[in-house]
Amino acid sequence: MATLKFFAAAAVVGYLAIALLVWVMQERLLFYPRPLGGPVGPPPGWSLEEVQLAARDGTALAGVLVKPRASPAPLIIYYGGNAEEPTSYAGEAAKTYGERAVLLMNYRGFGASGGKPGEKALVSDALEIFDWAAKRPDIDATRIALHGRSLGTGVAVQVAAERPARCVILTSPFDSARTVAKKIYPWLPVGLLLRHPFDSLAVAPKVRLPALVIMGDADTLIPPAHSEALAAAWGGMAERLVMKGFGHNDLSLTPAYDAAIRDFLERNH
Repeated sequence: MATLKFFAAAAVVGYLAIALLVWVMQERLLFYPRPLGGPVGPPPGWSLEEVQLAARDGTALAGVLVKPRASPAPLIIYYGGNAEEPTSYAGEAAKTYGERAVLLMNYRGFGASGGKPGEKALVSDALEIFDWAAKRPDIDATRIALHGRSLGTGVAVQVAAERPARCVILTSPFDSARTVAKKIYPWLPVGLLLRHPFDSLAVAPKVRLPALVIMGDADTLIPPAHSEALAAAWGGMAERLVMKGFGHNDLSLTPAYDAAIRDFLERNH
């Protein structure tokens, strides 16, 4: 009996230790900051502007704005995944979005941006960045679209609910970080531990903007059921594009990905 009590106590202590470790380390599990990938250039014939902004709390935020010749230009604001350094995509802006300006800002702690990432800070920064872009004379404030990928969809959805964007593109989106984490760690009390729930499902019904939801049917990190749940709850028109045979990180490797985005923008932006 004493032996059974010992092993039971050891199991409880071990479980609590793992839960505590997840609580303490969750930012490292959720965010993977990347340094700048080196010098970047715009598409041929475009211009590139290095952007330096100060957030409300003084944190330095950095990125790039690439623009076609036409002004004022419609704008795409891109929100990357948890391990992306978005400025590295500057040269591909025209291929993905056509003749539209593209703002590629790094989250806190990523690239040349200061601070540490967290849901509240990332969303607050994104709202400030939207407002900054909308005031620029070289940007058509009535034609700003949002594009989030993976973790970035959690930011894009919250911005779409608070600002007058024209449309939204969501690549590999999730309904909430909590539901995804529960599938990965079903034996942990994720609801109690998670400080960054990114609950897009709660916000989606309020968003009336047209959306393009892109998912890979072989995605094992964010299975397509999570993307479909978000699309089903969307308050506006939600187009689905299920890419057969593609997973989480390879969707943009096929020309069909860029073509679908450009087609959606031509009809809604």
